[in-house]
Amino acid sequence: MMTSLFPPPRRITELERTPPGPAAETVVSQDSELPEQGYRLEYAETIRITYADAAGLRYAQQSLEQLRGRAAEQQQAVLVEDWPDFRRRGFMLDISRDRVPTRRALRRLVDLLVLGRYNQLELYTEHTYAYSDHAEVWADASPMTAEDMRWLDDLCAARGIELVPNQNTFGHWERWLTYERYLPRAENPEPQEFAGLMRPPSTLAPTDENAEFITGLLEELTGPLRSSRINIGADETWELGTGLSRERTERQGLGEVFLDYVEKVAQPWLERGHTVEFWADILGSYPQLMDRIPAGMVPVVWLYDSPELTAEVLGKLSDAERAQMEAHGVDLGQLPNFEARAAALIEADVPFWVAPGTGTWQSFTGRLENAIGNITDAARTGVKHDSEGFLLTSWGDHGHYDPLPISYAPALFGAGVSWNASSAEALAEQLPEVLDRLVFEDEAGVLGSVLVSIGQVTDALDAKMANASPLFRGVLKAGDLEPHHLPSAESLAEARAALTGALDELQTAKPASPEGPVAVREIEQAIRWSLFATDLLGSELLRSGTLPQAEARVFLDRLDQLRAGQRETWLLSARPGGLDTSISRFDPLGQLLSQFAHAAARGA
Repeated sequence: MMTSLFPPPRRITELERTPPGPAAETVVSQDSELPEQGYRLEYAETIRITYADAAGLRYAQQSLEQLRGRAAEQQQAVLVEDWPDFRRRGFMLDISRDRVPTRRALRRLVDLLVLGRYNQLELYTEHTYAYSDHAEVWADASPMTAEDMRWLDDLCAARGIELVPNQNTFGHWERWLTYERYLPRAENPEPQEFAGLMRPPSTLAPTDENAEFITGLLEELTGPLRSSRINIGADETWELGTGLSRERTERQGLGEVFLDYVEKVAQPWLERGHTVEFWADILGSYPQLMDRIPAGMVPVVWLYDSPELTAEVLGKLSDAERAQMEAHGVDLGQLPNFEARAAALIEADVPFWVAPGTGTWQSFTGRLENAIGNITDAARTGVKHDSEGFLLTSWGDHGHYDPLPISYAPALFGAGVSWNASSAEALAEQLPEVLDRLVFEDEAGVLGSVLVSIGQVTDALDAKMANASPLFRGVLKAGDLEPHHLPSAESLAEARAALTGALDELQTAKPASPEGPVAVREIEQAIRWSLFATDLLGSELLRSGTLPQAEARVFLDRLDQLRAGQRETWLLSARPGGLDTSISRFDPLGQLLSQFAHAAARGA
């Protein structure tokens, strides 16, 4: 019976009684002694629901619907007693790495969040909100408008989800700073070298003027929304202390300069009674500042690889990789797990949230086993240290090639584990069935297993890397991979077999849900990208830097077909803005393949 309910309940007991009939009486009462958002559901001749609050009643009704929906021969009288481990269970979708979802896609996402009992949604924004007077920044991005946000806020509110505004206010400002009008706001207006690579300006200077400018933007972003929370970001401030704030940083230290500015951005909202979330990656390196965090500010600790993968990756880091990570401010000592990442906050007894990831970005079909390990580590750390919040992140680094359904399996796993952290092991096994039964309503029962199997392909490769799939990076950075990132021929053959089998199985899917046909097309495109990447990594191009003419032409034709297919499937769920930019990220590969094809032809 445990498999019949999602999220898995904390306690379910079979009763030696008769299950309810179609006309069974339902008795509902409130009990303030129950845990927050909790409920007690007696599913028998008479259905009895006792709930703590409105959320508890909603979740009890959800469980009741799932029990009633079981086949007649599977009906069983049960007692369900349930409440969440995390009071706030959030999902964050990146809408600033080229892919801005349509309203239809956002509705699909909200349906999934309701199923998983998430009660918070954030759309991560850098430049994709239609701020008035700043049209040059978002003109080509098909941004979210105030009307879009108001519509989404209404949709979320009606279904028990709080839409929390999320705007990065410190780092990740490269899309703004590329314009001359905003460049004076940069910490350093000149490109900076990080471990041999040049990066354009991306960090705001920590000035009062910039803080006031940000307040104006946040006023506009929050205007259509009900929430009394806000996420101001402030992660990865790579250039901080290299330009305008250099002298001050040398006097006070980078940590104090960082926190002073973050406090200035947060202060107007704290004064209004808002709760202010911010990323804790910078602050976590300065334990001496823990007592300065104002009441109402919530550090959010993020980490996106599992302890198992991290240990393997750290053991194989090249000098170049280590230099690259250190140049970007990564403290390698904080990477093993969430306990290490949050050590300074834990030691100072500062409340914090945990933020694992879906593991889908910088991949085509996800890294599901890694995500499961990462999410489980986050949930267990959060429960151990009484974290109020769990925020599952779905980023879109380098073009957001993965369509939304690739995030479904980790999103549902995160939902179940943030509700009931002890369910992790059982839930991982149930994901295909949950996807087929409750998301896609797949008569053939294949879509769930396809999503899980393709999500495991990267994890099964005998070459590992942090925060990305070698398949994706091989296409994005052809000819620029470390030798230990190249899987063996045997591993690639196994990956190809798994992907080909999944593609064949996908053709037999029979989803009844409205989104089913769209999801099938999006998943098929993701598999075809991964098959292309598998073949590319097995070629001589990434191993010796050469490629025969005929093989180069075949790869070039396949790449052109994939880019055309990407245009079609992108527009099924995403707005056109950002599409050209996303697809152009693979131009270097196209140019490299073209050079080999044409050079071979000239030499023939």
